Amino acid sequence: VPGAAPVARAPYRLAPSGMKDLSEQLKELSDKGFIRPSSSPWGAPVLFVNKKDGSFRMCIDYRELNKLTVKNRYPLLRIDDLFDQVQGSRVYSKIDLRSGYHQLRVREEDVPKTAFRTRYGHYEFQFMPFRLTKAPTVFMDLMNQDEKEHEEHLKAILELLKKEEL
Repeated sequence: VPGAAPVARAPYRLAPSGMKDLSEQLKELSDKGFIRPSSSPWGAPVLFVNKKDGSFRMCIDYRELNKLTVKNRYPLLRIDDLFDQVQGSRVYSKIDLRSGYHQLRVREEDVPKTAFRTRYGHYEFQFMPFRLTKAPTVFMDLMNQDEKEHEEHLKAILELLKKEEL
């Protein structure tokens, strides 16, 4: 919502083991250039969720920011519609983009809104973080923009896989 007052929350309390994970994940995100130190008036707290392998994923609690966000109305595909489209096919392929959201740069004027607070400091994302209300629709919109370009990228990936005999 344009003109909304910045929302800032104190960091959540984390167990000592969570503090170690937090430090490591902040360093990794910083080393990759996904986050940077922030002086933004915005600030969401951090929490951890369990991953299937028993490790923890750092998540930013953007619920307050998401309440202020004007929602995209881009229609996400329904899984049953996708199944209808592939019905009768014998071969299926899936490409999982590793950290797909982190491939999308956040507009500079929106970077301060992605700020989050931790016991180790105040940071902001330069690339799309998880848990923002618009992230799935922005990502899907980008993936669906140009079918010809998508086919060219898919062909290049398949040629590389063939070359490497994978």
